[in-house]
Amino acid sequence: MSDSRDVSTEVISTEEAATLPPRRGRRMRRIAVATTVSALALTAVATGVVSSSRMADDDATASALSDASTETATTTLDQVPSTQPAAGTMRGMMPPGGGAWSGGGSSAGGATLDDGSTLDGGASSGASGTAGTSGTTQTAATEAGADESTGIVLIDTVLGYQDAEAAGTGMVLSSDGLVLTNNHVISGSTEIEVTVAATGETYSATVIGTDAEDDVALLQLDGASGLTTITLDDDGVAIGDSVTAVGNAEGGGVLMAADGSVTDLESTVTTAAEYSTESETLDGMIQFAADVVGGDSGGALIDDEGEVVGMTTAASSGLATTIAFAVPIEDALAIVDQIQAGDESDGVTLGYGAFLGIGLASDAGIGVTSDGRLGVVTSNDGAEIGYVFADTPAADAGLAAGDVITAVDGVAVADGDELSAALAEHDPGDTVTLTWTDAAGATQSATVTLAQGPAA
Repeated sequence: MSDSRDVSTEVISTEEAATLPPRRGRRMRRIAVATTVSALALTAVATGVVSSSRMADDDATASALSDASTETATTTLDQVPSTQPAAGTMRGMMPPGGGAWSGGGSSAGGATLDDGSTLDGGASSGASGTAGTSGTTQTAATEAGADESTGIVLIDTVLGYQDAEAAGTGMVLSSDGLVLTNNHVISGSTEIEVTVAATGETYSATVIGTDAEDDVALLQLDGASGLTTITLDDDGVAIGDSVTAVGNAEGGGVLMAADGSVTDLESTVTTAAEYSTESETLDGMIQFAADVVGGDSGGALIDDEGEVVGMTTAASSGLATTIAFAVPIEDALAIVDQIQAGDESDGVTLGYGAFLGIGLASDAGIGVTSDGRLGVVTSNDGAEIGYVFADTPAADAGLAAGDVITAVDGVAVADGDELSAALAEHDPGDTVTLTWTDAAGATQSATVTLAQGPAA
């Protein structure tokens, strides 16, 4: 029931890189040097399970780490995963569809804008205006000045269930340490460390709430006080305005400032799925041309008055002129208000979800279809386990790869989606009774206490 994909020969050319959809601006770093890499993204962690369709083959060669070209490396190294645990049967890199870096799916030909045009080959157009043309050049980012760095933080995360680390950017909203960032910057993290760029002070951070659909997250820095905040825009933004994107470029630990201009408002873009991050469609975005790179996500887009007009979220890859997208600051702050009000409607999740500690095998496989033909069939006999993480409730209960969970608290589950939905009703610390069929065909049952999962 599991699917596999050999990525050992996946080296893309510079020409291919120029057709890729916008990349998310989080840079994932390997914990240790390795000749093979694999990725695991924790999708729907609030539901306590991980889809193994988002897990890379343990034997996948790290061809993306080659130095074939600068453009290719920039495109493929936005998220460079580290080595995955060796045990289990985790196969495949196809995202399960819907979710978070995040969201539904995109064509290989480029990011789709709201007028149906795509970012491809050096030129793109948004709802209005031309985004760039082949052969043009763009001002390179430079180290941010003191004014540009005000209220900006560097975010480093540990993705404990992925054996990986990641980096991004955030903005200080309150003197006692409320920080705004993109959801995809902290998604899947088990530890978050935030450094105030202006002072070098470092804090641990806790997730207050997230909105994966709109790619917004709110953090609280532990023990923070007296912090300098960003300055919010008070007069709006218009096409043609000069702007500067400030962020933790390439996860380098130094804020960089990329000057550019606004090319469109209310733009819609579909981002690419990369490694542990699914694609997503975002609308109402500020579109701008600037030298934005991985690691800039969650950073400030500031106007010529030094006021924050947006939060940098995505950018094109391989174009002569990089086209970037930012969540308008007023939209992000509306979600912050909702999180602080404790309102979990419209895609908002508060805190951390419950976690069982398993990876799900794919529900689809090759078999005989209802019309008697050989094709893809979907199992409805339960949720097959593809992997069990060590030191989790699932491991303590004796669950193993190949087991099929058939019921939660006596209610039957037909597949992984139903298992996820059942567990989503619970909080960390809740107990549930699981029923499953083991590899020998015997029925087993156990009561488990759900743990706190990674950030959603």
